Amino acid sequence: MIISLENAQISASFSTKGGELQRLKSKQSSLEYLWNGDSKFWGKFSPILFPIVGGLKEDTYFFEEKAYQLPRHGFARDREFEAHKIGENEVLFLLKDDAESLKVYPFNFQLGLRYQLLENTLRCSYEVLNSGDKDLWFSIGGHPAFSVPLNSSLNYDDYYLEFNKDQQLNAHQVSNNLIEEETESIPLTSEGQLPLNHPLFYHDALVFKDLKSNKISLKSDKDPHGLDFHFEAFPFFGIWAAKDADFVCLEPWCGIADGVHHDQDLTKKEGMTKLAPGNEWFRHWEVTCF
Repeated sequence: MIISLENAQISASFSTKGGELQRLKSKQSSLEYLWNGDSKFWGKFSPILFPIVGGLKEDTYFFEEKAYQLPRHGFARDREFEAHKIGENEVLFLLKDDAESLKVYPFNFQLGLRYQLLENTLRCSYEVLNSGDKDLWFSIGGHPAFSVPLNSSLNYDDYYLEFNKDQQLNAHQVSNNLIEEETESIPLTSEGQLPLNHPLFYHDALVFKDLKSNKISLKSDKDPHGLDFHFEAFPFFGIWAAKDADFVCLEPWCGIADGVHHDQDLTKKEGMTKLAPGNEWFRHWEVTCF
């Protein structure tokens, strides 16, 4: 089922499958800011990554001496969420543990995805509740794909990403969906800009563990329109595009793929959050269209 929201400046639509944002449009410029989901390249729009981010070594983790299998980025993005529309400009999607999830992830949880339209800004909030009687171990992350070029008369390499607090990026290499210890230095311009081009992502995502910025902007010197992507308290970040596809994913993560030397113990996995019974956990990111 598709649910739509709109205010005077922007409109957005969401699917109950995965609680996924699928459209984000400016009503003033008529620009569509989100990738169109062309399955020839990548058939998603903005999936939720839960209860893991990235891949597991051999798609397997161990908890309390038992082996479990999970696909890359977990299962929530492929599950049907329950939708609660709260006012004209807000919707909340909920996913709870069930017999199917407990087979691969032995924890009781409630995952909420809350979307709000705030003038020309869309806010996406993650709300995790430990509904069980033991500690909940999880990771979570965003994967929104933004259209590049926004202006159809321009090209992909007419755009750049602008970082508000970084002068240089240190990207971890990804090998077979696992994180290498080595990093590659990626210089930015004096204005903190990373020019976009398709070969930038031919190897895989650019993965960062030490990003200083809390705002990344998508801009072009040939067009006044773009977006600001705001995020706080996400210790990891990924930037990715499918090969030669006209989008860029800006991915704030509380979690990361297994390192190549990880022992597959879930409680020792880098980036895992430990949430006590009855406790709640919150994070959010925002995209502002201009």
